[in-house]
Amino acid sequence: MPRKSDSFTKLLEDPEGTRLPIKLDSTSNGEFVPVPLDPVNRRANRLAIERAGENARRRGVSRRSFLVSSCGAASTLLAFNAANAEAGRTGGFFDLDQTAALDPEIAAERLDGREFVFDVQGHFVGANGIGRTGLGNSEQFIKDIFLDSDTDMMVLSFIPSRRERELLTIQEADETRRIIDAMDGTKRLLIHGRANPNQPGDLEGMDELAETWGVVAWKCYTQWGPDGRGFFLHEDQGLAMIEKARALGVKNICIHKGLPFGRQSYEHSIASDVGIVARMYPDVNFLVYHSGFISGQKEGPYDPARGEGVDALIRSVEDNGIGLNANVYAELGSTWRFAMRDPDSAAHIVGKLVKHIGEDNVLYGSDCIWYGSPQDQIQALRSFQISEELQERHGYPKITDRLRAKIFGLNAARPYSIDVEEVLQRARDDRVQRRRAAYREAPDPHFLTFGPKTRRAFLANLKARGGSPV
Repeated sequence: MPRKSDSFTKLLEDPEGTRLPIKLDSTSNGEFVPVPLDPVNRRANRLAIERAGENARRRGVSRRSFLVSSCGAASTLLAFNAANAEAGRTGGFFDLDQTAALDPEIAAERLDGREFVFDVQGHFVGANGIGRTGLGNSEQFIKDIFLDSDTDMMVLSFIPSRRERELLTIQEADETRRIIDAMDGTKRLLIHGRANPNQPGDLEGMDELAETWGVVAWKCYTQWGPDGRGFFLHEDQGLAMIEKARALGVKNICIHKGLPFGRQSYEHSIASDVGIVARMYPDVNFLVYHSGFISGQKEGPYDPARGEGVDALIRSVEDNGIGLNANVYAELGSTWRFAMRDPDSAAHIVGKLVKHIGEDNVLYGSDCIWYGSPQDQIQALRSFQISEELQERHGYPKITDRLRAKIFGLNAARPYSIDVEEVLQRARDDRVQRRRAAYREAPDPHFLTFGPKTRRAFLANLKARGGSPV
């Protein structure tokens, strides 16, 4: 009988090139019920596979070799454009010349990029979680994040759980950070501290997290609670957490908003309270994870009467007099990945966040490892453009290289007090970079996703976590 590690290694292999480098599927990060692909998405995947085979033959290489190349990613994104255009989804598109599917230099020029990529929402699981299947191996994490993707830095975040059933303990997070630090990759991996003030022990535990483990921010889930009830940030429990964060000098608070776990305590998942506390505490940064996005709800132009989704975040900020590029940040983890299915929604999400929250306050996050390596999200964002029609009609910005560089990492450098030049100078010749350069002589990405893909898998995961979303 093969060992678990052997079966996992076998799972990673794709010699026939059956997996696409840009992964459109139903995978969830475990915090929301997976949403099946619609017919347009399924058509896009079929068309991408067909074109990959054709273009591989034209280039005289195997389909697997083609898909691993920049041309393979370009060919896939161009196929998605074609399927979306057939369906009338033209509000956004992947801005690539058709020749990129066959010309490696043109594909690399558009998709390889040179930005500072700082992923402010990464995940890793340890002994109590999916790590028991092998996905928690630190080496696999390093490969997916730092070798198979262009990620320069990542913040390792936390997910809601009872204290005794954490999917990732602070000790395990620190161990992974130390592995990377030992490769001269200092500051490539930062860590959050979990702070759910409605759970006994979390407020008291903030001292140790700050003083012993050097966390750079706090992660909280306002919809979650050990008894099933969440909290609002401007209520006593939320205010106690914010005051404790200020007292400890770690004044970045990352709040899960949107992607509701279900109907219970749904109101606490809405971002209506963000602007209230941002006005009360102008010296604290509030990083709104997922930007209030709700899977399965189409995003359109800003509607202040909607009361949900991204619009609820924008209204809360504007109603409370929070200016552009102030102390509220909109993060794109899972939101961008889901929006890659629908370029119209993607255009509205990015467009209205930049317009209403500020071009300096929109942050890239991938929510990986749930979605495997984040390279496909990076390549999609590198090439995404809002149509001129939506730019003119709604006052959305054109996505320039300058704006992309801000979203990819420069914006996050401010709340996390990162000296970008210092980090990049150190990273240019650390062991992580040397491993990346050597690996990319013969790359072997798996193009897999690891989160639940069906409602059944989601509920099984939920049950394993004692009824709390992973």
